[in-house]
Amino acid sequence: MSFLYPDFIYFILPIVFILFGFLLTQKEAQTHFFSDEVMDKLRVHSHTLTTQTRNILFFITTILIVVALAGPVIDNGQIKVKAKSADIMLALDISDSMLAEDVYPNRLKSAKQKMIELLKLASTERIGVIAFAKNSYLVSPLSFDHSAVSFLMKQLSTDSITEKGTDFLSILNVVDSAIKNKGKKYLLLFTDGGDSKDFSQEIAFAKEKNIVVFIVGIGTEKGAPVKLKDGSFVKQNGAIIISKLNENIADLATKTGGVYIKNVNSTEDVKTMMQEIGKVSEKKELRTEEITKFIPLFYYPLGLAILILLFATSSFSKQNLSKFFSLLLLASLFMSPQNAKAGLFDFSELDDAHKAYNKGEFDKSQKLYGHYASTTKDSESYYNEGNAFYKEGKFDKALNAYNKASFKDTLSQSKKYANIGNSYVKQQKKDSLQKAQKAYEKSLKLYEDKDTRENLEAVKKAIQKQKKQQQKKKDNKQDKKNKKDNNKNKDNKKDSKKNSSDKQNKENQKDDKKNSQNKEDKQKSDKQKEKDSSQKKNSENKDADKSKKEKNSQKQKEQSSTKKEIQKNMMSDAEQAKWLKQLNAKQNTYMYRLGKQKINKENSDEKPW
Repeated sequence: MSFLYPDFIYFILPIVFILFGFLLTQKEAQTHFFSDEVMDKLRVHSHTLTTQTRNILFFITTILIVVALAGPVIDNGQIKVKAKSADIMLALDISDSMLAEDVYPNRLKSAKQKMIELLKLASTERIGVIAFAKNSYLVSPLSFDHSAVSFLMKQLSTDSITEKGTDFLSILNVVDSAIKNKGKKYLLLFTDGGDSKDFSQEIAFAKEKNIVVFIVGIGTEKGAPVKLKDGSFVKQNGAIIISKLNENIADLATKTGGVYIKNVNSTEDVKTMMQEIGKVSEKKELRTEEITKFIPLFYYPLGLAILILLFATSSFSKQNLSKFFSLLLLASLFMSPQNAKAGLFDFSELDDAHKAYNKGEFDKSQKLYGHYASTTKDSESYYNEGNAFYKEGKFDKALNAYNKASFKDTLSQSKKYANIGNSYVKQQKKDSLQKAQKAYEKSLKLYEDKDTRENLEAVKKAIQKQKKQQQKKKDNKQDKKNKKDNNKNKDNKKDSKKNSSDKQNKENQKDDKKNSQNKEDKQKSDKQKEKDSSQKKNSENKDADKSKKEKNSQKQKEQSSTKKEIQKNMMSDAEQAKWLKQLNAKQNTYMYRLGKQKINKENSDEKPW
């Protein structure tokens, strides 16, 4: 055991000993005038506590209070605490169109109030601020110091930037340079959407740089005129312009993976946006720190001090007091410290578990809930432990925890069965969908819930699809078997044909042998005839070779004369090159036309804010 604040023992406890030492050693005032024998005769013996006994009890009470203030604890090991953040950049539109009063008091002030409320909700996140109109400027880098961020944000106005217009591409460039990490970058815009109808360029850039855009649309569809500080309204071509909420900006949010929410008079839009950011965002670990976990023991000396103080100020006799302390000692021996801990002060453990769950530390939350549930057998703690397991993706353990919870009220029991159904669906096992269907049906019998009903219908459709897929597989297997049987029958027919053909081949071979002997006799007679005819052909071939040589010499002479005539009519290489240059000089090529620069014309329809 150790003390968190040992200074109380070192500096206050010695003073307590000194003061009560003087008090206990002093005699009663009557003893100065009477002897002890006289005082015994004068006293009425009622067996109540004497003044000295009461002073001793007060002294013990004071010592126990000082020990409680010192903070006695037991070391319970070390815990790693991780600091995580999603790193959100807030961008505020400060163009003149934000002065429109279709939102109370105007768009700019309403957006500021919502941003301040968001800083309160995102107490554990790093927040940065960008101000933008035609160009964008970094007001505050990512910081946990939300008070400083809030102060800088409150100073922003439409006079902070002189350029008119709204350029969302410049905001994305600033976010890309301000948040330097390889993961996703999160941008939350408070804007009326500007005047652009096409955001394809911004969407492409955001996807390339891995920026997820969330947008809170400030303004209304009816719109309002823009009132300047001098009381006049913004005009174009002599007419007052009405600034409206441009809901085309929603494409920039939805197509980059973010969310678009239209503003409302309350702070519900900001709260909903923070929930959506929490679902989409991936928090990165900034740092880890090991802290020592303690089991506090201050309530033991404090409780005992209060009890002794009650006896010191009561009219208990000495005998009753001794009996009570003996009973108290026996009770303390038989009472386990674990059960004592889970009594009055268990609310602190449940509060820690609840906070860990809200922060996304589900492993810590389920351990705290599980520890409390194992000691108290509390159904709500089992239920919360199951929720933490579900968030971690440990669906088997979640089902085990849910099944241990048993509620008397129908609403809690219905929620339990609904969560059991969700866990079965996430399991993705063979019979998990059928089990989920039964759980959803049990839940709806106890309490009719829209989400549970939709989940039940979705599960039924999934089961039907599974049955169809299984039937298809069976049909495919049957088709394969039929094909195999057909192929076997064909093979048997082929074998029978082969056997019949082999018999015919043997008979044919016998006939061929006979024919071959007759052919050999004929060949011998034919060879003799060929020898006689060959001698005659040799003499004729010699005469034919002489005539062929004479014809070939004449053809060569004719070919040489024709080549000379063709060369006379053909261009040389140099002349051909000159001819091609002249042709090219007189024409504009296609690549030249592509290279011409386009002239950018000024947009006369651009709004003057």
